[in-house]
Amino acid sequence: MNKRTSGFVALLLIGSGALALGACKGRSRSGVGQPALAGSGHLAIVDLRGGAAESGEGGFFPLPATQTYTGLIRGLERVAKDEAVAGVFVRLGGQTFGFARALELGESFKAIKKAKKRVTCHTHQIDNGTAAMLLSGCDDVWLSAAGDVGTVGIAAQVTYLKGAMDRLGIQADMLAMGRYKSGAEALTREGPSDASAQNLTEALGDLRKVWLAGATAEHASRRAGLEAALEDGPYTPNKAKDLGLVTHIGFEDEAMASAKKAAGTEKSQVVFGPGSMQAKGAGIAELVRGLTGADERTGGRPHVAVVPLVGSITVSAGGPFGASGITSDAAVKTIKRLREDDSVAALVVRIDSPGGSPLASDLIWHQLMLTRKEKPVIVSIGGMAASGGYYIACAADKIVAAESAIVGSIGVFGGKIVIGGALEKFGITSHTFPANPEPGKGARALYLSPLTPWDDATRERVRESMQRIYDLFVERVAEGRKMPKEKIYATAEGAIFLAQTGKARGLVDEIGGLTRAIALARQAAKLGEAAPVTVEGSGESFLDALLLGSGADDDEIEAAWLRFERRRADAQARFPDQAVLEQLRPFAAVVGPLLAGESVVAALPYAITVR
Repeated sequence: MNKRTSGFVALLLIGSGALALGACKGRSRSGVGQPALAGSGHLAIVDLRGGAAESGEGGFFPLPATQTYTGLIRGLERVAKDEAVAGVFVRLGGQTFGFARALELGESFKAIKKAKKRVTCHTHQIDNGTAAMLLSGCDDVWLSAAGDVGTVGIAAQVTYLKGAMDRLGIQADMLAMGRYKSGAEALTREGPSDASAQNLTEALGDLRKVWLAGATAEHASRRAGLEAALEDGPYTPNKAKDLGLVTHIGFEDEAMASAKKAAGTEKSQVVFGPGSMQAKGAGIAELVRGLTGADERTGGRPHVAVVPLVGSITVSAGGPFGASGITSDAAVKTIKRLREDDSVAALVVRIDSPGGSPLASDLIWHQLMLTRKEKPVIVSIGGMAASGGYYIACAADKIVAAESAIVGSIGVFGGKIVIGGALEKFGITSHTFPANPEPGKGARALYLSPLTPWDDATRERVRESMQRIYDLFVERVAEGRKMPKEKIYATAEGAIFLAQTGKARGLVDEIGGLTRAIALARQAAKLGEAAPVTVEGSGESFLDALLLGSGADDDEIEAAWLRFERRRADAQARFPDQAVLEQLRPFAAVVGPLLAGESVVAALPYAITVR
């Protein structure tokens, strides 16, 4: 290999594992499971310091499926059943988890404890969600002496911009369908409406109940004290130990030594995280082809395909947020491919989305409805499936939602920001030249102009269009859920609620996590427990990203890779602060469709991150 390519291989090796998950314990061609240890009685190490991405996409190269969240959950199931595992050590570092995944991981660790394997966890940082996971799933909780315990309870803050916009001369010309669809209130009011305040307060109260119940379920004798402690931080490590939030204070190596002693072994095996995969060297072209999933990964055996749909929803990728969200262009291709693949016996669509474009949501909904006519489609809701996210979810045969998941928000809002008044403050004026001199024609032709507000006639046309999209949203939910439209309207109006309320209203079938969704998919497809599970990319394939087809030769792939690297470097130069972008991502569900030219948005009323 020449020098100009050797630097890339080290990076490529990170993602060179295959994308299949099965039930076998030894190493297979598809990368299923982990290498078996000689002898018995070893400590299984679960390294969560790098988190567990829902999808293998999002970085320069796809992760192996065994290193995704699906792979983590499946791996923990195997650990619970593996008689060679004498104990488990969970290494968190500074990583934290939101409520939905924290509570599901707590249940997975609890299943391991029930199998008589002691679970020891070490962390540098504890927040609300992670505290629930540690208290429910770990026998021993170790915290670094300089660590942080930020269990402080749950609250939300909504910022209202109307006062500042009035001073600047900026006008928000916005409409909403549904009295709880309050996404525009931040721009049109100086405080919440009574309806939106009530809805948000009730949803947060329900989330608090789920969180506290999950965190204290294993500690009935001291539940009241723990509940009080969980909402009264932050704490020093010593104070957290006194309150029973942690059991030990010390370094990671000390926690590891304690775990080995409890397991009665010096042997250890990493079952998730860095060190759990053995990559082999290869040329760039071979590695890129392997990362695209072009090779057969299940040997043609019937299997369940998990499709992660995470982030805000747009029609196509673009802008600083595009790569991390859901695009209908890519999702439609993936779902269609899986529908036509005879070896895919069932789909599990893993959704964590605040919504976004109604058009993109409708296109994905259609593909899932077509697919469920031919094979089972199960939706697993993680953190949320709100507005456009629920629009997609309702196309499934069954919906399984985490108890802390936010669902609903069936409604739409939209409009435009008018800056003409602000510009006039600086002496910048505009004049309209309509091609048709008849009254009102100029205002209609410029209805998307940011310089002038709508006239009454144009606003009514926009309202009619928005009402039609709202009605279509309700029709899609009614068809997907096989419920009368009148019942959907009664529970819609943009209201958000947790999964239990969604279940009571007929919008959710079961409360549970990804494990339950996969089990339902296998049952519906009449597959055994040993049937493989693959994690499918919902974005473009790597060859598509390189603007190549599957028939590209090695030279073409290497040349395209160099072009890709140059584009990536240019993008980083334009958007150097990735931390700032991460903070702005929740707003992409609203801003993305509007910047793309859509005037109506099906998104969560709040830019919210559940932790």
